Order: sequence, then structure tokens, then C-alpha cells
Amino acid sequence: MRVLGIDCGSARTGYGIIDSDGRRHRMVAAGAIRTSAQAPFEKRLLKIAGELRALLREHAPDRAAVEGVFYSANVQTALKLAQVRGVALLVVAEAGVALAEYSPLEVKTSVVGYGRAEKAQVQLMVQSLLKLDRPIESEDAADALAVAICHATHEATRARIERV
Repeated sequence: MRVLGIDCGSARTGYGIIDSDGRRHRMVAAGAIRTSAQAPFEKRLLKIAGELRALLREHAPDRAAVEGVFYSANVQTALKLAQVRGVALLVVAEAGVALAEYSPLEVKTSVVGYGRAEKAQVQLMVQSLLKLDRPIESEDAADALAVAICHATHEATRARIERV
């Protein structure tokens, strides 16, 4: 299966695409969609949508996964994050790709084995699971790859359970 993982953010939206059989994962692409803080917010959303559409066309994932909303003390930040997530969900739905959502706790537990893992631990485990020479430099891309790995693992487990 090919999975697109998305780590939403208004300044940087991370993406990671993997091929996986549920146990072995291979990175196809990873990076971050960067927007300018000086640009009007609607233009930032438009850029994120356009780049996500291009990624979906270019890499044709079977599935997509996003990290769920987490608690934020800053209401404005939480609202902007929710709007970026809405754009990501819409773009994935437009492409007809099956979508799943995972909490940050689920992603970290799935990838690191500990739900309160630090960003550096996630980066190292993503490197290890994807058998990369070095960690992914962008935390946003590493987080998106972690979301994709989490989904691939969950899907494979679900499929094995259904066969039993």
C-alpha cells in the first residue's frame, strides 16, 4: 500500500509518502509545504491545498492519514491548525483517497512505543524503520512519515484480524 501522511501546520505542513506491506516500509517522498507568515491566511491555505493536490497526483497514494487535533492553550493557533486540517481533509476527499486520523499519542506509541516520546525520538525511529542513512532533517516531514507508518501498521493489523 502507498500511504500519504500529513502533519498539518499553517507555517509548515509536513508530508511523507511511504510504500508499505505493514511490516516493512520504504520512503517514497517527504518534505514540508512552507508558507509565508506575511501572506494572507487564505493564500496560505490555497498554497497548502495546491501542493497537496500535486502530491496526490504525482504519487497516487492508496490511503492518507493525518494527525488529529491536539489540545492547545492558544485558541488562535488551534483555530488555524483546524483550518489547515480542513483543507487537507477536503483535498484528500476530492482525490477519492481513503483517510484515517490518529492522535499524537497513537502515532508516537505506534512508531516509538511510548506515547510521550520527544520529537528527536520520533525522528530516530522513523530513520530506523525506513532504514535511512540519517534522520529526516525536517521535524514536520518526520512527523508526517510517522503518521504514514502508524497508518500502515494499523491497516496491516486490521487486515490480519479480519482474516482470522
